[in-house]
Amino acid sequence: MNAHAPADHGVAADGLGAGDAVLAFDVGGTDLKAALVDADGRIVELTRRPTPLAGDRTGEAVVAATADIAAEFRRAHPGVVPAAAGLVVPGHVDEETGVGVFSENLGWRDFPFRDRATAAFGIPVAFSHDVRAAGEAEYRLGAAAGFRDVVVMAIGTGIAGAIFIDGTLFTGGGMAGEMGHSRVADGPDCACGGRGCLEAVASAAAIARRYTALSGVPVAGAKEVLARARTGDPAAQRIWDSALDALALDLSHTVALLAPEAVVIGGGLAQAGDELFVPLAQRLDGILTFQRRPALIAARIGEDAGVIGAALRAREVAAAQAAEPARAVR
Repeated sequence: MNAHAPADHGVAADGLGAGDAVLAFDVGGTDLKAALVDADGRIVELTRRPTPLAGDRTGEAVVAATADIAAEFRRAHPGVVPAAAGLVVPGHVDEETGVGVFSENLGWRDFPFRDRATAAFGIPVAFSHDVRAAGEAEYRLGAAAGFRDVVVMAIGTGIAGAIFIDGTLFTGGGMAGEMGHSRVADGPDCACGGRGCLEAVASAAAIARRYTALSGVPVAGAKEVLARARTGDPAAQRIWDSALDALALDLSHTVALLAPEAVVIGGGLAQAGDELFVPLAQRLDGILTFQRRPALIAARIGEDAGVIGAALRAREVAAAQAAEPARAVR
């Protein structure tokens, strides 16, 4: 089984190619990333700020924040006029209706993101799931390119995956890829209402939270837990090992069901490099018997994959809008 440490590069400046200028927004559990892409496919500006949290009004706060950023981009780059925008969010999304159905980490239910964002921006909006959009970016431009059967997995505040079967993204009506909510342990409680979900054990946020609960020592994040594990801290080693065990178990289920050629892993936890990929590959190899051994590959686009995916979706919407008058003339 192959395991690769993260690459330190992303999409080249001209990697998106020629097309419409677009806005792109990737709403994460921690950060909101935004980009302005010009007609040559260059990222003219890329910014990141904390995701606004407002309880059951977080959806409204997110749209307001993206509208503010769009206005900032217009003032700073008046010559780049976007034809469409892409907005991607976590949780369960309904792409057909443009609704964020549920996010256990950010708190919205049935929020009409596409309609609200379209009204705020004044241009067509493509709405999608953050990890599926990131997966499409990796599939078209990054580490998943060239594979027909591949899973792109993001491990950050939460855990989810984008599933490609014979070259086609499988969405399951917006429900596919929720790897973080498969059960891998007897507890702890998960924000979704379940117990023992992978996300509650092995996400970057869970690793930090579980270490503090076990040791009584507050930490800034999973990176600090791993650093403590390196120094021989038994609590940190226990938490890190249990996260690896849970990830390997979950991946073994994925492999048994889908037999992917590769699993591309991104998100904040992928920055651990060989300290994640090598022991994870060893654990997975120890679980599998006759099944296909997938290559474990670090995401190439990395933390910007979601916003790149949002830009790709926005360009698709812009192209479809431009084609409408041509069809009407015929």
